[in-house]
Amino acid sequence: MGILSTPEFWVAASFVGFVLLIMYFKVPGKVAKILDDRAELIRLELEEARKLREEAQTKLAEYERKQRTAEKEAESIITLAKEEAEALAAETRETLKTTLERRMKLAEEKIARAEEQAVGEVRTTAVNVAIAAAEQIIEKKMTPAASKKLVDQSIKDLKGKLN
Repeated sequence: MGILSTPEFWVAASFVGFVLLIMYFKVPGKVAKILDDRAELIRLELEEARKLREEAQTKLAEYERKQRTAEKEAESIITLAKEEAEALAAETRETLKTTLERRMKLAEEKIARAEEQAVGEVRTTAVNVAIAAAEQIIEKKMTPAASKKLVDQSIKDLKGKLN
């Protein structure tokens, strides 16, 4: 049997035929071109990814700046609100103080008027009591003759005052 019947020969012949077939159809060039195209595609994807990363970093920096600006605005708003609240509280305290002073003054005036009225009533009552007491004393001590004399004397005094 010879060399043609050994399996090694056919394996070697198949291998040589396969290599020749690959060379005939220019498979290594095509494979190289496919690999080069794939490498170019990967390079483009990497470049796109780098651009996207840079853009994302730019956006991140921009948003961080906006966040810091918003935080500063929030702090200024809070500070302003505190100042307005303090001013409002001071104004309210001042208004309350003024109102209390006014009410205190009105109450003092009412008390003074009530005191004056009470003093007037006491005086009126004292005068009425004094008159009643005088009447009682005069009734007890005045005789009809003394009464007539007092009336005559009053008439004489009246004539002198009218002329």
